[in-house]
Amino acid sequence: MQLVVARIGRAHGIKGEVTVEVRTDEPELRLAPGAVLATDPATAGPLTIETGRVHSGRLLLRFEGVKDRTGAEALRNTLLIADVDPAELPEDPEEFYDHQLMDLDVVLADGTEVGRITEITHLPSQDLFIVERPDGSEVMIPFVEEIVTEIDLEEQRAVITPPPGLIDASEAVVASAREESEGSAPKAGDA
Repeated sequence: MQLVVARIGRAHGIKGEVTVEVRTDEPELRLAPGAVLATDPATAGPLTIETGRVHSGRLLLRFEGVKDRTGAEALRNTLLIADVDPAELPEDPEEFYDHQLMDLDVVLADGTEVGRITEITHLPSQDLFIVERPDGSEVMIPFVEEIVTEIDLEEQRAVITPPPGLIDASEAVVASAREESEGSAPKAGDA
């Protein structure tokens, strides 16, 4: 199975190094010197990592055969793809690879069907499940412990306990301190 592990960013310096946007929880394994990675577009690779280092909080890589800034800039926005055994699991039992989570059924704690995970979006603060509802609509579920309470790979399901309003707008409860202090004062739009 092929997984995207990084995206090449700007050239760094004049000796062929590039910044990379890491897209793996295991960069020390997937982006180590000697690793051979496929690319998207395929015409840019395969690329073999010659060196890697962290500079100002960013991972810098140099690839075999890329010796100058021009060669490094030509790789900008290229995706780096690693071959991963589909049976391979992360070391931490609380971590999951994207391919393990795709197509899981999403249900509430009482078993009520919510939908199916069709996409996983990685944001700086958290990951989001994009869940397709039975009616074809989509809902975004933050992949945080407080909401996603269980991942059961054997049963192919994710159990969630969403806060009010997350999956159905009709469940949303809107309250403000002003309304509480004024009691039943008229609201905007009341006749």
